[in-house]
Amino acid sequence: MFVHPDEDTRADGGFRGERDVLAGYLRDQRITLELKCAGLDAEALARRSVEPSDLSLLGLVRHLAGVEQYWFRQVMAGQDVRRHYRSQEEPAGEFTGAVADPALVADAWATWRTEVAFAERLVAQAPGMDVTGDCGGEPMELREVLVHMIEEYARHNGHADLLRERIDGRVGQ
Repeated sequence: MFVHPDEDTRADGGFRGERDVLAGYLRDQRITLELKCAGLDAEALARRSVEPSDLSLLGLVRHLAGVEQYWFRQVMAGQDVRRHYRSQEEPAGEFTGAVADPALVADAWATWRTEVAFAERLVAQAPGMDVTGDCGGEPMELREVLVHMIEEYARHNGHADLLRERIDGRVGQ
């Protein structure tokens, strides 16, 4: 097993009500990402999967920080903010800029945690799951954003399983 059951902080279900179900499963997916990266140094986190891919665990952390920022700050809260790690000139910057630098790793985790905290506050304070944000001129309900985020993390946690196994042989559960 990847983590001993006594040390696993994921709830794995048991939630009640729409908000708690969606927020709970998303929280578990976020914890899973942290578990997949636990105990690795900057070099291991930045290690690419297979040529020519630029996929790495650090790239996934940076990417998911940007995904959190986009859906919760921009779409749901309507904030006009500069995207983390990407630009017009470097649209895949979250992956291509994921290099083995401890300061860059610390920044990526801090940025990700800041975005997660913002999202958790937004969800907790929302009057309901039918509150809408603006997604390219189309209304989008918070419940759909949460389902999308669960899907996004689940997909990338699958990538993280394979990346971690390639780094040190640890496999997911």
